[in-house]
Amino acid sequence: MRALLWLLALCSAAVGLAIAARHDAGYVLFVAAPYRIELSLNLFVVLVLAAFALGYLALRLLLNMIALPRRVREYRTRREEALAARRFEEALRRFFEGRYGHALKEAAAAFDAAAPRPLAALLAARAASAMHDDAREREWMSRAGAGGPEPQLALLMTELELDIEARRFDAAARVLERLAESGQKHVAAQRLALRVHAALGRWQDLLRTLRALEKHRAIAPEHASALRQRAHLETIRALRSDAGALAAYWSALPRAERDDARVVAALARALLGAGECAEAQRIIESRLDDVWEEELVPMYAECAGGDALARITRAERWLRDRPHDAALLLALGRLCEQHRLWGKAESYLEASLAVRSAPEAHLALARLLDSLDRREEADRHFRAAALAR
Repeated sequence: MRALLWLLALCSAAVGLAIAARHDAGYVLFVAAPYRIELSLNLFVVLVLAAFALGYLALRLLLNMIALPRRVREYRTRREEALAARRFEEALRRFFEGRYGHALKEAAAAFDAAAPRPLAALLAARAASAMHDDAREREWMSRAGAGGPEPQLALLMTELELDIEARRFDAAARVLERLAESGQKHVAAQRLALRVHAALGRWQDLLRTLRALEKHRAIAPEHASALRQRAHLETIRALRSDAGALAAYWSALPRAERDDARVVAALARALLGAGECAEAQRIIESRLDDVWEEELVPMYAECAGGDALARITRAERWLRDRPHDAALLLALGRLCEQHRLWGKAESYLEASLAVRSAPEAHLALARLLDSLDRREEADRHFRAAALAR
């Protein structure tokens, strides 16, 4: 439709010019003695227009001839870039297909074909790493590092991942330090840092990183819970001979991280082993008052010294709510034995066995009876304990 309108306009203009030219009696006179040239005005206008058109075409031709070498260079550059892009795409496809040898070959070709060279080198390094070719991995990482400041973050992240995959955790820790110095603290780096800290036993660093990830909701709660538990257990194991350090560690923990049953049990066990019975007793009592965990009950009877009568009173208060708890009855029997309440100790131990015939209860009752010189009954419970194991 637009072409038709332009054609109509052009025809209208031609008709108008033809009509105007028929009624034009003007002329143009050129005098160059002894010559005189006389032209009609219409012919003069046509000649001027034709000369202008020819001059314009000649000028365009000259400019195009001058620009021809530059255009040839640009064409060759575009062709090389297109070839490099195809090579790089092919390398990516081969890499994701798991054909790492072909991916390495195509990435090297893309690097030589002036593709984004740092990225091509990083891809080649990843392919070499997947092939466990350490020499070529180092070579391509070196080439990627020579690409200037732009790909430094990609280079560091790739180096970090390759070090972790190869279990070079000390080298990975140094890369993390370089990332921290550059101010790069994005989520992917922090997730990788968890693996490095765990492998190197840097549990406090792991906990700090884990809390940062949880703050940004960048880690699954189940994964975070498992990592946190492991970090606390390993830290408690490392401090198990220092009661003061254990107590300080527990006091410094955020309240939300004190609800793990395994962590509480490990801490109580470590405090008992370090001879800090009072602190272990306080932690166990606080925990059992809030949440009943049977694993903690036997430890409550292991505290040596202190106010055993107060522990018996606290345990009997728990017993009112749990009259058939075998572990609690066994703990009460042991506590009463510590306080030389032989009758109560025997009755509690027998009640525990009535609920559940456990070897620990048989053994505790056997020892109690043996200390009371009731050897025949003690032997019977020793045998029962051996058979129950």
